[in-house]
Order: sequence, then structure tokens, then C-alpha cells
Amino acid sequence: MCLGIPGRVVEIVDGYAGQLALVDVEGARRRVNIGMLDEAPGCDDWVLLHMGFAVELIDRAKAREALSGLEMMGRGRAERVRRRFEVCGVVQGVGFRPFVYVTASELMLTGTVTNTGDGVLAEVEGTADAVDEFGRRLRTDAPPLAVVEDVRTSEQPTRGGTGFTIEESSGGGRGRTLVSPDIATCRDCLDELADAANRRYRHPFITCTHCGPRFTVVTGLPYDRAATTMAEFEMCGACRAEYEDPRDRRFHAQPIACPDCGPRLELVDGDGVSRCRDEDALRAARELLAGGGIIAVKGLGGYHLVCDARDDAAVAELRRRKRRGGKPFAVMVPGLDVARELVTVTAEEEELLTGGRRPIVLLPRRAAGTATGVSDAVAPGCRDLGLLLPYTPLHVLLFGIGADRPGPDALVMTSANLSGEPIVTDDEVALTSLAPLVDAWLRHDRRIHVPCDDSVSRWVAGAELPLRRSRGYAPLPIALPFHVTPTLAVGADLKNACALGEGRYAWLSQHIGDMDDLSTVDALTRTEKHLEDLTGVAPARLVTDRHPGYHSTGWARAHAAGRPVRTAQHHHAHIASVMAEHGLGADESVIGIAFDGTGHGDDGAAWGGEVLVAGYASYRRAAHLGYVPLAGGDASVLRPYRMALAHLHAAGVPWDEDVPAVRACPPEERGVLAHQFTSGFGCVPTSSMGRLFDAVASLTGVRHVVAYEAEAAMELEGLARTAETEGGYRFGIRPGTGREPAIADPGPVVRAVVSDVRAGVPAALIAARFHASVAALVTELADRCRASTGLDTVALGGGVFQNAVLLEATQLGLTERGFTVLRPRLLPPNDGGIALGQLMIAAAG
Repeated sequence: MCLGIPGRVVEIVDGYAGQLALVDVEGARRRVNIGMLDEAPGCDDWVLLHMGFAVELIDRAKAREALSGLEMMGRGRAERVRRRFEVCGVVQGVGFRPFVYVTASELMLTGTVTNTGDGVLAEVEGTADAVDEFGRRLRTDAPPLAVVEDVRTSEQPTRGGTGFTIEESSGGGRGRTLVSPDIATCRDCLDELADAANRRYRHPFITCTHCGPRFTVVTGLPYDRAATTMAEFEMCGACRAEYEDPRDRRFHAQPIACPDCGPRLELVDGDGVSRCRDEDALRAARELLAGGGIIAVKGLGGYHLVCDARDDAAVAELRRRKRRGGKPFAVMVPGLDVARELVTVTAEEEELLTGGRRPIVLLPRRAAGTATGVSDAVAPGCRDLGLLLPYTPLHVLLFGIGADRPGPDALVMTSANLSGEPIVTDDEVALTSLAPLVDAWLRHDRRIHVPCDDSVSRWVAGAELPLRRSRGYAPLPIALPFHVTPTLAVGADLKNACALGEGRYAWLSQHIGDMDDLSTVDALTRTEKHLEDLTGVAPARLVTDRHPGYHSTGWARAHAAGRPVRTAQHHHAHIASVMAEHGLGADESVIGIAFDGTGHGDDGAAWGGEVLVAGYASYRRAAHLGYVPLAGGDASVLRPYRMALAHLHAAGVPWDEDVPAVRACPPEERGVLAHQFTSGFGCVPTSSMGRLFDAVASLTGVRHVVAYEAEAAMELEGLARTAETEGGYRFGIRPGTGREPAIADPGPVVRAVVSDVRAGVPAALIAARFHASVAALVTELADRCRASTGLDTVALGGGVFQNAVLLEATQLGLTERGFTVLRPRLLPPNDGGIALGQLMIAAAG
């Protein structure tokens, strides 16, 4: 290696004190010692190398000095140390071993690094200062995708040696690490994708150690090629050379591939016949989409159903085929320029959109029906649009690059399944189950091992608020405030996600779905097993929701296999989850505000508007929303006018025809409801804040019937954002007595809303006043709890706090009154984050 410098090259060789290697321009090499330096054929310019890396250009005097230092080090070998570093966390598949290699090289350390079932194991030898610096850099300078949870060190006997090597991964033992989540295509790969001179030009599966599939392709640990679905593709010589070169960006990038050896694209037509491959498949897919077609596109964690988001007929047809009702679709656009045409976006939201996780981000829509808008059928009745940017090279190519004839620049991108079922991942299943939904399939032959839906998030009051935690986030661990014995928390029935915990960490699964379908129950079984395999947690007990009728509770008992099964009260778990993600200790307590749709209460009622004085081990119900009758369970959830009539009944307001909710209820149904409310037959009392939002939406004429959970509340929130109000309505509060909780009576609010409706007050202003009144109620109840308990920390949990208007107003009101406010930031406030709370309750009990 002459590096273009005339003369000779000096290489200092660790472990051989006072030796060097002379490399001439023809590449011949011989070892000499310091005494031979003056005898070397002449040149005053030298390159100081270490393990093949140029360290610095030195002259003859510096070469002598460097070799003298080695000679001194050789005489004082006691100054050398060897240390083992065991690194735990997300350290596989993120370029951690190349980082270790380069770090050791820069510090002139010898040794080895390897993947293990527990993480990464490195042994280094050299001067004590250099080894100390190596340990510091492990913790502070890790690659951007790595999460270093712990570094354990131990001293080892010195061995000498002449270099640093990356060894094959070692299995065995119990795994305790996780690969990275799937990460959006990085800038370097995108540049290569568009570079006609690059051998991966237009390659739909371009990736490196900084991006691409991880979680969805890994089949086991240690994370190596053989333990991924890419094991089915044999690397070509060029890819193998990159894979084995520690200086290459693709060193040990397990999904590495190129057009010669990687996955292939295929377009299958509506008859199930393969029409074309690769570039032709992409071109045909763009043409189909431009012509109004609907395509199933295989992505990272499953298939998506895709159509032109600007095409009214295509979107309406997709909605009809999928039986989607009015539930919004997500929209993918190629970049921020198109995004800004459709929505308003802040700098923080742009960062969320363009970051490596690439969730669907809820953003305020620009005026609907304009030339730059998407079809009204994409998100009917919603003032927000769920927007995401491409996160795979296939998505980028689907929009078209370079001289491509472009397809649509806004694509509906929704999970390929029938509503309520898990996302489809298997190619053969996709051909059959999606046949009634699509006109063609754009697929590839890289197997998806782990289903993973897109994540959904929004930016509220200065921080991210996750709504669905899945691709890009799962299965990153969450640090726990105290030790947890091996436990499985199975979550709830809606938005199910499970969690495994042991020691000081919990691992939450990706979003699984609603447990009212057998296929989702089966998906929980597979997901939990895979999480056990990756984390090495063997749960000694299970914890589930206290609701006796939950499918998740039945699953826990069916899979207990003799292990104890604990239960956790639903709203207590919501609060415990928020406490845990904020690191509150085992003995700390908070004022917990748990607002949601329904949860099984201790008295058999359907709770959902709760104020709890809570720690992890116990809670006390300090206040709740006043009970009203819930008739028919899900029937009242899907028909908000029934909840409106229940609140009118409880508030003593006659069911007059001038109230929109009364008009919406058929007369014969009114008679049945009147009997039920009076007699209590077929009713359960509920304190649900979510159902109160439904009731107000119907009372104001906003929404009387819904096709999906919280549809009415979402429309009410959207209206509230369009009006300004300096005040709201007031709840009546009946103080608690002894151990009896205080009651927040919604009757005065209901009567005031009806009065405003009759007075012709716009629905938007009523919505704004109602939101303000709920936020004020939280502050008042928190004040009362602080006076009686001395607590000044408030934790907000439950699905109602997905509402950005309410969360922002509540957080502001509490902060102004001197409270410390804990709100969800790592996990959703809805049932998708409840497993963490269950885990902590079981640990503290």
C-alpha cells in the first residue's frame, strides 16, 4: 500500500515492541526493528499506519519517536490492559460492530468484536488510557440507530496480538437484545437509487447499515444474515465484498442485496397471473394507479391497498370494497412540497414526517375540494389528514424518479385487510383474501416474518403524541423505574399490544389490533412468541385486564400453563403506564386523570371519567363523572344519539323534537330507550367521558351514527379548533364524603348545550365551549385532590387524551396552577399503551 506517496511506508505493529513493516511501491513487506530505521532506503516522508488505516504522515524523526514509544511499551508490558465490554440494547443490525472496529483502530487497540445472543461482545487490549477512552466512546458515540442500554466491563489477562478482528456471531445462551425497528431509506441510499452510474440504480431494495428492514425480517438472534428472511438470497461477489469490508457502509448490513442477487418485483393481475417483473412491473403499477385502479403493494410489514388519493371514484370504490365506512385513509406523498399543498405543517411536524421512523402524522387539512386537495372521500368529515412520506425505495419508485412517466402524486396507503383483521403479509393469502379488493398485486419475494402496521402520531403542545406505536418504533425497549420479575402483560381488547418485562426493561410489541376477530387473537399468540424469542424473557406470570369478558383476558387464562394470572383495573393501568414512561419510582403517587370510552369498574359499572389517587401498587377513586345509563352496550357506542338521550334523561331535559339528537332517534326506539332508562333493564351505569363527547356531538347535530370508535368525538374536536372561546360550561361537583368519591355532574353542561342549540349558537362554538369546560373540570378536580392529599403531579391517560384540543388546554390549565403534568410521549394514551401499566401494577403488587 503506497497511498500515492513516494518512498517507504512505516506500519507500527502492536505486540512487537520496536518493530515496523516496510512496504515498498511494489507492495513487498518485511519487518525491521528500530535499529534498522537508518538503514532503510531513503525517503524522509512516511505514512504511519495502524491495521491498514492511515493515521498520519510523519517524517523520519517522528517515525523513530513512534518506534521508540513502542519499544518502551514493550519493556513495560504491565502498562497494557485487556478489557471485555458486553454491550446490551439495540446494537445489532445498526452498524455497531463496524463502529467498534473503527474505534479500536483509531485508538490502536487489538482485540475482537462479535454479536451474541445478549448483544455485542468486544475485547480490546492496549494502553489503559486508550482502553478507557474506548469504553467511553461505546456509551457516547454509538451509531445513530443504536440504543445502548448497558455496558458491562470485566478485566481480562493480556494476550498481545497484531490487529483487531470481527468474528462470526456466537449463539447459545439466552438472548437479551433487540434489533432495530425498520428504518426509512437513508439519504445515501436514495442518492445511489437515483444515480445512473451506481450499480444499485433504481434497485427497489437498496439498503445499508443505516436503513431498511430489520424487525420485520429477523427470525432469531444473534442478528445475522442467516437469522433473517434474506438468508433465502445468496449474495453475489460484489455484495459479499461490501458485506465483509469493515470500512464499507454495508458491512454486515444483513438485508444487503443488488439487482443481481436480491429480491425481485412482480406484478400479478386480477386473475392471479404474473404479468411482468422489475422495471416493467413498476411501470405497469404506475399506469394502473393513474387509470383509477386499486393495487395491493407489498411493503415492509405487510401489504397496503393503494389508489390515487385525488381520484374520487377510485377512493370511493376502495372504501366500498374494504367495507371501511367513513374511517379515514392515510395518504402517502413523495415529498414535503406535495405535503404542503394538502396540509399545514410546522417545523416540528416536518421533522416527524421526514425522520427515520416515518409514521403517519395527523395534520390539519387545507381547504377541501380545491385543485390541490385530495378526494373528500379520503377522510370524510375530518379536518385532519393522516400523511406519510415514502419509507422504502419501492415507494419512491412507485411515485417515479428521473425520466419516469409519473403516476399519481398522492396515494391512499391503507393496511391490506378487511376492517378489524390483521394486516396481510403472506403472498398466497394475499392472492386469495385480497382478490375482492384489488385489481392487481405489486409484490416481491422477500418474506415478511413479522407483521407491522404503520405507526400513527401527532404533535401536540410541544411534544410527539403517539396514537399507534408500530413500524419504526417497535420493539424498542422502555427503561423501567424499578426491577420487574419476568412478566407478560397481554394488553386490552381494543388496539391490542402486549408487553414483556424483566429487570429494568420492558419490550412492547407492535400494534396487533382489536381482539374481536379470531385472526387477531391468533396474531397475539404469534407476536408474543416472537417477542419472547427476541428478548429471551420467559414470563413466570401473566397480567391482564380485569374485565371478565375481554378476549385478551380469556387468552391469558388459556395460555397460562400453570402460571399465575393477575388482573389490573383498566384505568389504573392507564395511569401506571404514564407514570412508568416518566420514570416515577415504586413509592410515588400521582393524581391520575383517566378519560376513555369504557373500562370495567370495581362496582360493575362502565368507568371512563375517572380521577384516581394512584401509585403502582394501589389506587383510590377520588372522583368520577356522574353515572348515566348505557343501554345496549355497543349499540349506544355506534349510535351517539342514544348516549345523547341518556344524558338528557339524567339531566332532566325533555326529549323534544327541536333537539337534533331526539330527531335522529326513531320514535319506536325512543319508546324502548325511555323504558330502559326508567327501569334500568338492559342498562349498565357509565361514567364514560368518551361517551359524553359522543352525546354532545349528537346534541349539536354533528354526528348521530358512527362507523368507527371516536368518529363523533373526532368531528367535534375538529369543529372546536375553528372557533375561539374565552370560557365554557360548568360541571356540577358534589364533594366526596369519607371514602365516597366526588361526583362531577354533567347535567349542567348538557342543559347549557341544549340551550345554546336552541338559541342557534354555531356547533363549532358549542364544541369549543365544551372542550374548555372539560379542561376546566380536570383542573378543578386536581385542585381538590391536591388540597386533600398534598400531591401536585397529575398524570393524563386514556383514549380521550388523543384529542389535541383537550390535551393542550388541560396541560396549559394544570401548568398554570402549578402542577407537574405527565402526559404520554412514548406510548399511546389509548389502550395501545396499557400493557406497560399492567406490567408495572403486577410488579408492584
